[in-house]
Amino acid sequence: MEINAASTSMHAKLRRNPAFVRFWLASTVSDFGTYVTTVALSVLILVTMDGTPLDQGIANASRWAPYLVFGLFAGVWIDRFPRRTAMVGADLGRGLILAVTCTVAVMGMLSVPVLAVLLFLFGTLALTGDAAYQSYLPQLVPRPLLVRANARLQQSDTVAQTAGGAVAGGLVALLWAPFALLLDAASYLFSAAVLLTMGGSAAAPSPRAAESTEEAGPKRHKLRNKIGEGLRWVYGHPQLAPLAWSTHLWFVGFSALGAVLPALVLQNLQAGAAGLGVVLACAGGGAVLGTLLSARLGQRWGTGRTVTCARLLQPFAVALLAAAALGAQDNPGLQGTGSWPAAAGAMVLVCSGQLLLGLGMGIEGPLEMGYRQAVTPDRLLARMSATMRSANRGMIVLGAPVGGYLATTRGVGPALWFSAGTLLLAGLLLALSRFRNARIEDQQQGLVT
Repeated sequence: MEINAASTSMHAKLRRNPAFVRFWLASTVSDFGTYVTTVALSVLILVTMDGTPLDQGIANASRWAPYLVFGLFAGVWIDRFPRRTAMVGADLGRGLILAVTCTVAVMGMLSVPVLAVLLFLFGTLALTGDAAYQSYLPQLVPRPLLVRANARLQQSDTVAQTAGGAVAGGLVALLWAPFALLLDAASYLFSAAVLLTMGGSAAAPSPRAAESTEEAGPKRHKLRNKIGEGLRWVYGHPQLAPLAWSTHLWFVGFSALGAVLPALVLQNLQAGAAGLGVVLACAGGGAVLGTLLSARLGQRWGTGRTVTCARLLQPFAVALLAAAALGAQDNPGLQGTGSWPAAAGAMVLVCSGQLLLGLGMGIEGPLEMGYRQAVTPDRLLARMSATMRSANRGMIVLGAPVGGYLATTRGVGPALWFSAGTLLLAGLLLALSRFRNARIEDQQQGLVT
């Protein structure tokens, strides 16, 4: 009863925080537009522009390349500006780039190189916006409410993931892929407008900017020293370091899965686009459920144990997908007009695996982010976020090609087993580290160990 009462009180505090409510609204609308763009860009490249998968790969690489090129610098740069200002600028810039992309496409002047340049600029703005976003939330809500706040944000993201793709498909069918990009452009403009209405302390500059004039010695202001300080914090902390290394490894396995899953559903199981939509919706539904349970499980079991168990659940979920791939290989009827019961059984395995995968991700996400924010001093939040995101995005560049190569040369099943094995190693790394005993409550009370 006491836990339920405390939970209700925390919910009420978040609802009574107008700055967080506006921040949540801006984030939700922006997330929805982002998933619309994800589908619209694929249709634009592969259908409207009659491109190839290589063209799609070039576009995706351009989107994530800024995280590798500028990632470690983003946190230092963000520290020099009010974080809300950085987010507003990133939103306005991304909306403008999407509008330009639509205009160029309508004029028939869009090519893969032009699109790659536009997406590189878009990714650069996304990088700065993300760095400010993750370090801004602790300025809006008290640290004991960080897990709850992150859960609300992730719930909105998972709902947007499920609905955004469906809306994008309808928009592309009714309008045209370039015009669908305008919806995301409008969502960024709306997000910027909402952020601009947040007054008071929400507009305060980064504490790091205020501290910079007090620090003695020119060496403290050197860029490499600031980057080094962020690196030392992330990889030198006894509990944050194993979380970081495990997350990097997790991104290798998950990005490999992302490269293989569409082939499993569309080619091996011949389930079509509708089947792929159902599979992705199952992951979104599991993630929504997971975020609802996240804070409660964290309070009962502790942050470290809950995140570790959630991470260990995910390789089991991917193993169900690998079993479905093995079943498709052993039943040639699934490749054509054969046994529909066998095909239905394989789809049940895939949907069950996706549901469990989303559940695990939904449970761990708010707790992981809340712990990272609670344990990190405010002056290092932007650099911590930039360091983690840069390394994680680098793992995507590694994991996705490996998954695609294995699926092409060895088959979808072995590629999925590679993904499951990598995710298992990521979970075991946490289970065998000091992070398993981490509790976010200790950080909130200043008992960092």
